[in-house]
Order: sequence, then structure tokens, then C-alpha cells
Amino acid sequence: MQQTENLNIQAFEEMASPTEVHARLPLTEVSAESVVRARTAIQAILDGRDRRLFVVVGPCSIHDTEAGLDYARRLRALADEVQETMLLVMRVYFEKPRTSVGWKGLINDPFMDDTFRIDLGMEKARRFLLDVTALGLGAATEALDPIGPQYLGDLIAWTAIGARTSESQTHREMSSGLSTPVGFKNATDGDVEVAVNAIVSAGRPHAFLGISAQGRSAIVRTRGNPLGHLVLRGGGGRPNFDTVSISLAEQALQKAGLPQNIVVDCSHANSWKKPELQPLVLRDVVHQIREGNRSVVGVMIESFLEAGNQPIPADRSKLKYGCSVTDGCVSWETTAKMLREAAAVLREVLPGRQRR
Repeated sequence: MQQTENLNIQAFEEMASPTEVHARLPLTEVSAESVVRARTAIQAILDGRDRRLFVVVGPCSIHDTEAGLDYARRLRALADEVQETMLLVMRVYFEKPRTSVGWKGLINDPFMDDTFRIDLGMEKARRFLLDVTALGLGAATEALDPIGPQYLGDLIAWTAIGARTSESQTHREMSSGLSTPVGFKNATDGDVEVAVNAIVSAGRPHAFLGISAQGRSAIVRTRGNPLGHLVLRGGGGRPNFDTVSISLAEQALQKAGLPQNIVVDCSHANSWKKPELQPLVLRDVVHQIREGNRSVVGVMIESFLEAGNQPIPADRSKLKYGCSVTDGCVSWETTAKMLREAAAVLREVLPGRQRR
């Protein structure tokens, strides 16, 4: 009989199940407390009970866990400093969607050499999350692979669904079962309706094909996630953090019967892909809150130890410490200045801010 399947498959390499990986790298009590505390605070912000902003801030992607942990320690100290007005959550992105080709992230290719040791990458990612949450920080990530949350979901406080995947039925179904609040980004062309529809869909129960914690194929039945919200990241060659764009987004959410909860991504098209413009975006958003905006609940910032980004060299020892290998970031010094300035303004505004 002629072969009709797996014609383009080179090999199947078995991975440890989520249960096995969890057993090797178990959730600690300290990490569990960090995750629950951050999730609870974000939910309170979304519900309007907590008037602070939550700020998802950190590297575009994690490629060097030593530099990443260095950043996390600095962020922990800054989080304490601004906790009166902002909840800082570290951006910990292990997967990178690609338009065509490029490095796909720490999980997919942990050695950055096209060996694709996903088994080792997954454990490296989990170990890093345990280190970050052990500091008392919440961690935020983008959910790209639908199997990934079974390995890492217990350590995540906030999840993003990217501009390329907000329209994906697979990611909407997955989001309906996630244990975190989920931010859906508008489409790459700037369309907000895609994300609004995703929030509605993810809020409903679903049943779909997935894997169990034991690594077996399973029918996954979800309750629906009530904590979906909109992330504005610009698109179609223009930003959408201005007052008119936010007003239109509020109307779209209201029309769909959804809470008017909006997160502004200060990077991507909102800063014309120029990281040095992120401080201006944040300043504008804070000004809108000072002028009476009720819908903005959070912001996102791409930030690392060093400003800008760098190509991945053939000799990995030539990598510049603390500098992004994907999108450009603002430096740590700029990050601290941005957040301190925002905190100073918000300290005067938030006590009287009305969310509803």
C-alpha cells in the first residue's frame, strides 16, 4: 500500500509530558503566591476596584536568562517604588511569531543555532519563570503555541494574544480556558473589531482538541474566560493611542456589550517601531488619564538593560549583554525615568479617578 501520511515529516521526537516537567521543576509556594497576587490585582484593576494601572514591561523576548534575571531584580525594586500607582508585571516572552523567517524564541530554539531543542527550551523557560516569580514579580507572556500553557500556565499572571493570532479560532478557544486575564491585540492592519470579536468568543465555553497534563490527546472543555480585554498596538502604518482612536475603541467595546477595558501598547505601530518614541506614547496616555479618560487600565513597554536591538551573530559570545535580539527596546535608565514620571502624575490623579 502506498504511504499517504507524514510525507513531509522528517521525525517525531517525544517530549516529556507537562506533568513530568512540572515534577522536575515544581511550582513553589512563593511562586504560587506571586502568581495569584498579580492575577488578583489585575482582575481588580479590570473590575475597577483598583484604580492603579498595570504595566507589562520587559524585553521584547527572553534570549539570555542571566540578563533577563538581572532585569527582573531591577524591576522588582522599581515595582516597590511605584506600587501606589502602578502594578508592574514583567514581560516574559518565549515565543516569537514570524511573518516569514527568523529566530522563533527561547522555547523553540534555546541555543539560537537552529537545533530546535524544544524539549530543553521548555524546561529553560519554566526555570526562568520560577526565578522571576520567586522575586515576587508577576510574569506576562504571549500565548502562541496552544500546547505551551500546559507546561507554563501555572506561572503566568497575564497573557497576550498577538495581532496575528487574535483572529485565530485556535487561540480564541485556548484563551477561553486560560487561568489568566487575556489581552487581545488589534489586527496588524489596525482593525479593532477582530480583537473585540475575540474577547466575545473567548468569554464563551468551548470544546476543542488539546492535550492533557499527562501528554495524551484530549477533548478540552472550557468555562469561558470573563477577563478578556482589548490591547491597542496600532497598525496599518499608524498609531491608535490617541483620544479619537481610544474613543472609537470604547464605542466598539460598548456595542459588543463588553467592559471598556483598554491596554495601550507603547511599542509596535504605536511608536512607529521606534523604541525611543515609547516615552512619548506613555506620556500621552497618562495625560489622557489626567484629563478624564476612564477606559485605559494598563500599558505595555518593550524595555531591556540596553537600548535598541542587535542581530544574532554567528559567534554567540559576541552578543551584547542585555540587548534585545528581536524588536528594539528602551534602556533600563529610560524605563525607570518613564515609570517614575508617570507615577508622579498618577499619584495626584488616581484617587479621584472614576472608572465606571
